[in-house]
Amino acid sequence: MHIPPHDNQNRPIVDVNDARVPLTYFNIVKLRAGETFDYRIPGYETCVVPATGTVTIETGRDVFAEIGNRGKDVWDGEPEGVYVPTDAGCQITALTDTETFIAGAKFAETLKPFAVRQNELDLVQYGSDDTKTHRKIKHILGRHHHGSVGRLLVSELFTVGAGGWSGFPSHKHDTDRLPDETRHDECYNFRFRPNYGSGMQMLQRKDNDPGDAYHIVNGSTVLVDKGYHPCCALPGYEMYYFTILGGLSQRSLKQYFQPTHAEQLHKIPGIMDMVARFK
Repeated sequence: MHIPPHDNQNRPIVDVNDARVPLTYFNIVKLRAGETFDYRIPGYETCVVPATGTVTIETGRDVFAEIGNRGKDVWDGEPEGVYVPTDAGCQITALTDTETFIAGAKFAETLKPFAVRQNELDLVQYGSDDTKTHRKIKHILGRHHHGSVGRLLVSELFTVGAGGWSGFPSHKHDTDRLPDETRHDECYNFRFRPNYGSGMQMLQRKDNDPGDAYHIVNGSTVLVDKGYHPCCALPGYEMYYFTILGGLSQRSLKQYFQPTHAEQLHKIPGIMDMVARFK
């Protein structure tokens, strides 16, 4: 499903127990310097990531100062974030004007909060210009935090160059059937550079059956509940998407690649390293 960009007035874009992706939560909070935003989400662990600007985050007795260092857009610096445990109250204080993402996943236990600074990101780059699949991934809550987080995976994905495909070879993760696949609901928020760029999100419910295609623009949110879901940027534009994954029964993601396109796993450089790090 595609949710067009809109002024959400700091209210959740994907709320708790969403009918399509109940395992995830997503909010965009926009604050002026000096303003604060408070939240508590029973039953969901969260991660606060400034898209732009700098914030201080307080949760319980813990204070994480000066989180975020980006200027005009998500290409202007590296991401940082703070993990906020399930049922824990959180206050975001804007040190500068800021647009801040709040990503969440359903999880019953209460763990400990922590910050992820830019030198602690898990980075991976794969694909190639020749295959039109060149992209860079910045895992904020990735494999390095497997023992500290319940079900939540949070990453930023960038196309490298102008135009190209992402999420290909096509894969899905909508059914718990280990060792072949896990169920992970997914939510994206897209940005383009220049910001009038756009792209397409595909959602193919069954292998070789026609699916859906959504025209995505700067600020689009896409919910992935079921099916194979590659996306692409138009030639001449760079694409970014903030990625939230919430697992049903485990944190580690096991993708099932579409049989029709499975041979592409052996043609795209670095693809298996990408798969290994999305855990």
